[in-house]
Amino acid sequence: MAGWAESAHDAAMTPNLTRRHVLGLGALQAAAALGLTRIGPAAAAGAEPPPARYAPAIVVGSGYGSAVAALRLGQAGVRTVVLEMGRLWDTPGPDGKVFPATSTPDHRSMWFRTRTEAPLAQFLWLDVVNRDISPYPGVLDRVNYGDMSVYVGRGVGGGSLVNGGMAPTPRRSYFSEVLPQVDADEMYGTYYPRARAMLGVNDIDPAWFESTEWYRFARTSRKHAHNTGLKTVFVPNVYDFDHMKREAAGTAPRSALAGEVIYGNNHGKKSVDKTYLAAALGTGNVTIETMQRVVGVRTDPAGGYVLTVRTSDLSGRVTQVRELGCRQLFLGAGSLGTTEILLRARETGTLPALNDQVGLGWGPNGNVMTARANHIWDTVGANQATMPALGIDDWDNAANPVFAEIAPLPMGFEHWISMYLAITKNPERGHFTYDAATDSARLQWRREQGDPSLNAAKNLFDRINRRNLTVYRHDLFGGNRAFAGDFTYHPLGGCVLGRATDTYGRAKGYQGLYVVDGSLVPGSLGVNPFVTITALAERNMARILTEDPRWAAAPSGPVRPGTGSRSRPRSPSPPRSA
Repeated sequence: MAGWAESAHDAAMTPNLTRRHVLGLGALQAAAALGLTRIGPAAAAGAEPPPARYAPAIVVGSGYGSAVAALRLGQAGVRTVVLEMGRLWDTPGPDGKVFPATSTPDHRSMWFRTRTEAPLAQFLWLDVVNRDISPYPGVLDRVNYGDMSVYVGRGVGGGSLVNGGMAPTPRRSYFSEVLPQVDADEMYGTYYPRARAMLGVNDIDPAWFESTEWYRFARTSRKHAHNTGLKTVFVPNVYDFDHMKREAAGTAPRSALAGEVIYGNNHGKKSVDKTYLAAALGTGNVTIETMQRVVGVRTDPAGGYVLTVRTSDLSGRVTQVRELGCRQLFLGAGSLGTTEILLRARETGTLPALNDQVGLGWGPNGNVMTARANHIWDTVGANQATMPALGIDDWDNAANPVFAEIAPLPMGFEHWISMYLAITKNPERGHFTYDAATDSARLQWRREQGDPSLNAAKNLFDRINRRNLTVYRHDLFGGNRAFAGDFTYHPLGGCVLGRATDTYGRAKGYQGLYVVDGSLVPGSLGVNPFVTITALAERNMARILTEDPRWAAAPSGPVRPGTGSRSRPRSPSPPRSA
């Protein structure tokens, strides 16, 4: 599977640190040190601009697709405001760290929760992972929809703050199956390399992987896979593997080797606040406003769009509700956020021309977690790096294609457990509906829709267990079960490319309204999706900036009240997950 294990050496190992990039990093650091909620060209000098009332372009969200849009707009000379509902994560807490360790979560860990909701909740039927916490705009959110829960990142950088950094490129044949309207030659020849270079994708040193104690867990799982006749592949990552080697040598502060992952990494990971967003700020044309949630959007009779934006403080208290106008609007709030914004606008009549495809085509990328109990001689090691670097590749299995990440379980002692996140090819799709009572989008996904994924994963790991005379662990996911398919790290779809939008992310029914995130992908990619989301945004922005009308100057006077809508957006509700 050449695409997935593809070498990243055709791309720079780190983004080119131009003067503008350095200026952007300085602005982020200064804003964090001064407690600023708006980060722009003057942040490095300690100045905070007033909240915007108008911008030629607004980008909602600050994850992968949004970060691409912000950078390319800034480079094109377009004054752009990025609205992020989370906080800027660059200020150390009482422990001297920005993010808490996975094993010792605190208020920084989760978005306005009183208790953490980690995916691995149990060990020997005891909850040793989750803890009571005080409500705070933490970095990780788990949005629960009954039979399916979705993990999302909250903060400047979005999901890049909380993922495991695995940066594979999907198999070309499957990419063309999922997105047949996209030119694969362009993607694999231009936009994937561009995305990997900017994201700082790199490969683990194979010799170090074979010798270090920190990947004993992966080598043990590899042995069991090879015993079964399966192949494994190295997978690139945006965690700096040279930094990890220095961590192991004791010459760099530890992060991946200190159990940090789902609540953020203090060192080593190239999240997009350090790459795309820093470069965007460095253009001098981009401002990021934090703790801003978009709760409504309507057309402006004079042209463009007016957003209803709610500002919150760190306690979750709403401190301001304002209207913000723009000529062009780029939605990158993720599969959940973007879909909710558009679905609400269509159903309340503020954007009634959006088509009936908005809300459809959602999937969890076939995610399933499982774990196996090894023999006592097949140790996994007390020390485990939190960044996966190896996967079991059984995608050529026509009946049950699976790509399974060999995942760590860093508990600080030998436990003989092999953990996996399986990505399967599941044709089932969910959809979102608008709930007027809660003014929110609700995911419609039935538990049995996950059965194809569970069956495919079970087929693979049953074979591994039979060949190696091992068994499943049933004590890690609750409910005495060996497989967990009721949550996902990879939400995809809701505003599918070529259906809810044209083939470049332009929302059907409106000019100057764009979708730039994972909601464009119809439910499945076969691998971790963020490199594809980034590359697709690069492709779409290149076309949009070339073909679409130039951004007009700001209108004089205040934004104009909406006319002709069936209803206006309702008053914002109290803070909640979305």
